[in-house]
Amino acid sequence: MTTEAITPLRQRMIEDMNARKLCAGTQRGHIRACKRFAEFLKRSPDTATLEDIRRFQLHLADTGVSICNRNRIMTGLRFLFRVTLRRLDLAEEVYHIREPQKLPLVMSADEIKRLLAVASSLKTRVLLSLGYGCGLRASEIVRLKVKHIGREFPHSRRRAELRPPPHRRP
Repeated sequence: MTTEAITPLRQRMIEDMNARKLCAGTQRGHIRACKRFAEFLKRSPDTATLEDIRRFQLHLADTGVSICNRNRIMTGLRFLFRVTLRRLDLAEEVYHIREPQKLPLVMSADEIKRLLAVASSLKTRVLLSLGYGCGLRASEIVRLKVKHIGREFPHSRRRAELRPPPHRRP
């Protein structure tokens, strides 16, 4: 059990979070973020300036904190400044970083040509071409069986039923 006294600022922030019915995990995260900011400042967060926030965000980037964790920390600080301290000017300085989208690994057209060139049989080349054209993963292509070829799926049957019958010539 800790005998650490709760500061009035921390108590007020906890009351604000309880009033907004934030879950315990979110509250712990917000408190941890503010504690980290206070340790960086070496003083109370309610004395922070715009420059302090800027330096803290640069510090997080320089120390290699992941984008996800940086955003989590900034959310806690934004709550402190916007709700508890009512310092909207400081809350405006807190920004989130958009995490870059990772593109799936896809073979280039040149790599596909080289792969098809070394395929030993026509059947292998056809299967590789179809798999690539359909966007299948290698693990899906490997599991394909002959019975899968030509199997109708319910949605394709439905489309066939909706089409008018072909006209027959007399």
